[in-house]
Amino acid sequence: MKKRIFALISVLVFIVAGVSITTIMIGTYHTYHAESVSAASLSTSQIRLVQQRLKNWGYYTGNVDGIYGSKTRSAVRKFQQNNGLAVDGIVGPNTAAAIGFYLASDDDSVSNNDLYLLAKCVYAEARGESYVGQVAVAAVILNRVESEKFPNTIAGVIYQPYAFTAVTDGQINLEPDQTAYNAARDALNGWDPTYGSLYYYNPATATSSWIWSRQTVVTIGKHVFAI
Repeated sequence: MKKRIFALISVLVFIVAGVSITTIMIGTYHTYHAESVSAASLSTSQIRLVQQRLKNWGYYTGNVDGIYGSKTRSAVRKFQQNNGLAVDGIVGPNTAAAIGFYLASDDDSVSNNDLYLLAKCVYAEARGESYVGQVAVAAVILNRVESEKFPNTIAGVIYQPYAFTAVTDGQINLEPDQTAYNAARDALNGWDPTYGSLYYYNPATATSSWIWSRQTVVTIGKHVFAI
């Protein structure tokens, strides 16, 4: 009889322990899953942008490393709470807009082919420039897409005859690196360091007298950006 009671108690202890362990595992999964979701739609450069701006505003004290960890998520939650946003630690469209950048939705994001082509042009035209300079080149391409003066697609703008030296000399066929991809994504998400420029040129190598007649907006690295 005592052996049966002991065996029954052992079984009950095992079941209770199993339930507790399962509960802990499920809780851990949900915590990890929530943090993964909060960064799923952001590129590394966007996460750095979030971290830097929240750091400037006193919400974030960690490293600007492009990793969406617990410190970043906590800073996002504090920012959301102070700005009347849903406090979920996720940088969705509303939170991104409040921080100061556009987060493309699934409905209006460009195709992978467009992203790849834009990154290729950035790499071919500006791989020796600073990161801002690379974003600027991508922004000019996108500004042309929006302008009535140019074709209305990324491919149409890039392959317009004599528009880009990299297409003429074949450098457009080089494979882009991750920096070029990040720069293309940042431009697609609304970052325009050129303030609407439609042209850019290197004064040291430009041979067209016409391009010098354009109104200069800003100079970034070796490139002059103009309208």
